[in-house]
Amino acid sequence: MNRADYQYSAEAKSKEGLSPLYWVVMHNDPVTTMDFVVMILKSVFNLDHDKAVDLMYCIHYNGLEYVSLMPLERAEFKVESVHRMARAQCFPLTCTIEPE
Repeated sequence: MNRADYQYSAEAKSKEGLSPLYWVVMHNDPVTTMDFVVMILKSVFNLDHDKAVDLMYCIHYNGLEYVSLMPLERAEFKVESVHRMARAQCFPLTCTIEPE
């Protein structure tokens, strides 16, 4: 086996061992305030203010936006956090999870 073959097989094996990634998708609704969405993007997804505002407008104008790519368990936790915080404020903000 030459070096190029070894590198290819080592790379393939390391990729097989990784967990699949999932997108957290945030959906627009007519009730949740823009300020609340920005706050969620900053606090749950650790985005800076400018990036959170830009993403909030993308969600607003496109109807939904892919927010973050992560392993399934972490994505589920983020979605639950968003829903819990939104329901506490009586907002219907919705996030879903989609495979990469």
